[in-house]
Amino acid sequence: MRRDGPAGHIAFFGHNAKDAAVRRRAVAMQRAGFEVTGFMPRRGPAAEAPFALVDLGETEDNAYARRIGSVFSGARRALAQRDLLARADLFYARNLDMLAMALLLRRRGGFDVPVVYECLDVHHKLTGDGPAARLLRGIEGRLTAASDLLVVSSPRFEEEHFRRHYPGRYRHLLVENRLIAGDAYGPRPEAFPTPEPGKLRLGWFGNLRCRRSLELMKRLARAYPDRLEIVLRGYPALSVIPDLDGEIAPFANIAWHGRYRAPEDLARIYGEVDAVWAGDWYEAGHNSLWLLPNRIYEGGYFGVPALAPDGTQTARWLSDHGCGLLVPEPVEERLVEAVGALLADPAPLHARRAALAALPQEVFVEPPEMMRTMAAMARAARSGHQG
Repeated sequence: MRRDGPAGHIAFFGHNAKDAAVRRRAVAMQRAGFEVTGFMPRRGPAAEAPFALVDLGETEDNAYARRIGSVFSGARRALAQRDLLARADLFYARNLDMLAMALLLRRRGGFDVPVVYECLDVHHKLTGDGPAARLLRGIEGRLTAASDLLVVSSPRFEEEHFRRHYPGRYRHLLVENRLIAGDAYGPRPEAFPTPEPGKLRLGWFGNLRCRRSLELMKRLARAYPDRLEIVLRGYPALSVIPDLDGEIAPFANIAWHGRYRAPEDLARIYGEVDAVWAGDWYEAGHNSLWLLPNRIYEGGYFGVPALAPDGTQTARWLSDHGCGLLVPEPVEERLVEAVGALLADPAPLHARRAALAALPQEVFVEPPEMMRTMAAMARAARSGHQG
């Protein structure tokens, strides 16, 4: 294997070259000293990337049949850049279809490199007991066993999915969705504004894909029309919320401000709210219970506590760090009560802000050493496989 630079050269197989999380991971690799070349399809028109990029063509969200075909067509395009692939000493694949492509390329090209599988979400098609789910898990199990390292963004993905279905067939590393060291998001705040008495500003940021969460925001807006301001930022999943403007139009105290830039806008948008909503039932019962959303790290860095449904991995994380407010079922009633209690007495919110401020920066920010640890583990696992 050939190494370029102090850390090495990573061929990064991402599901969408324009995805912010994909770009954030590539930047984290670069900050750790790696050269990164992306081999990626994209959603929509081509756009510049902050890393060298081999464009594998256009694909679509949720077009699973086409994405299976794109594994083979993408592999052909990638092999046309054989010299670039040959320079890599690690293949890093994000999502299952990209893992299939990376393993296919390693076999067809004869490349002696470790392959890392990063699982950010466990798709609902992989859960359940039906024949389709069992078939897909059979595929994932074989691909996971053929890879050298599994990276998960939440411990519950490993506990509830991989350990249950593929025990003993993988080695794993937890890499949470933290901010990336060196990004221009500014220093952590040393003091916090005092909310206007009897007022509260609640944010719901990121991928606005949860119908139940939107209904909760509307319920809160009705309950406290003059005392609660709800701020939405990000992009709605059109398959779930096709007309966000129309849905919030009747509520003077709900405002949607569209997309934002991360990390550039984070200090401003979190500085404008007192708390953030961190619930998600997009894939209720499985992925939504297990995930750890970006907003707990982003908000936590800026001293903004999160509210989350009890019983989730998000709630466990907040409880372990003593920095959030947990809402038990029935959430529709208890969240209204919790917000009402904070409007009457914001002391619990202040206490959580103090707890966030006392936590070390590494809780919210991924150090460069994490990507170097990932690479070292993958190389060691590959050596073990060959031995």
